[in-house]
Amino acid sequence: MAFEPPQRLVRALGETAPDGDGWLEKLPEAAERAVALRELTVERVQVPGGRSSLVVLVRRPDGSPAVLKLAPPRSRPGAERAALSHWGGLGAVQLVEDAASDGAQERAQVDTQDGVLLLERLHPDVSVRSLPEAKALLEAAGTLRRLWVEPPAGHAFETVAERTGRQAEAMRAGAGAFGEVAGLVDAALGARAELLGAPPEGRLLHGTFRQSKVLAGERMPWLAVGPDPVIGESAFDLARLVRDRVEDLIASPSGAATTRRRVKRLAESLDVDQERLRGWTLFRAVESGVRALRVGRAKDAELLLEFAGWL
Repeated sequence: MAFEPPQRLVRALGETAPDGDGWLEKLPEAAERAVALRELTVERVQVPGGRSSLVVLVRRPDGSPAVLKLAPPRSRPGAERAALSHWGGLGAVQLVEDAASDGAQERAQVDTQDGVLLLERLHPDVSVRSLPEAKALLEAAGTLRRLWVEPPAGHAFETVAERTGRQAEAMRAGAGAFGEVAGLVDAALGARAELLGAPPEGRLLHGTFRQSKVLAGERMPWLAVGPDPVIGESAFDLARLVRDRVEDLIASPSGAATTRRRVKRLAESLDVDQERLRGWTLFRAVESGVRALRVGRAKDAELLLEFAGWL
């Protein structure tokens, strides 16, 4: 079978690929190798799929369904594997590969090189976004709560301070290139500095949580997928959920008021400080908006920066 990457993945990775990166060109060969090593039967490539990995629906030699996922090194698949292993299926999709099985050592070497994960099969076309908005937020928040656990001893996950430090540098550069966003960038960077001055906790976080990252499952009704794990406070993780369906918020005459109510409701339901949630929501929205400007997604940037202005 030809493992042609979906156009959505090609476009998204093209925006962020470093010079000389050849991961996409090598992807079909890497997928063939991962399938052969596990004696998998391929059903289909998931389309349109995600923006950071190739997802292939497969069956294992015993006929059980699974998902083969391949991600480039910059998507940190090793950190995703470590987080999923630590969660052990509680609130998140499970790793289904037995580390002690025949050929595990050979597969581990290939997996490290190719960014391979073999995961339980969920319902890839049914996310919590399919629910009415209020119900979707409730189910997503409940799923997220289960992921906030103490990190494993001796972990190598990056921290919120480290991740947002890199983002802050790019935001400063963006403020210089796009002068119209300078005020929002200053506000977002100020909020980050204040928030990092007294972080309340250091939990294992999903890192990129939103409604589309919560899929329907058999083992549990809803399970999170696609983490980019990070260590920090719960408000950082929850901040991305606040702006879900941002296009609907912007289109609504009461979008600003709805956003403020959403911050209050989510903070209260998950025992998160409301002002800290507001601050991280501001930072993450401005960071995403500036990044969208930088890669030429002007419409996305406009939505995100208008949303940030409400905070």
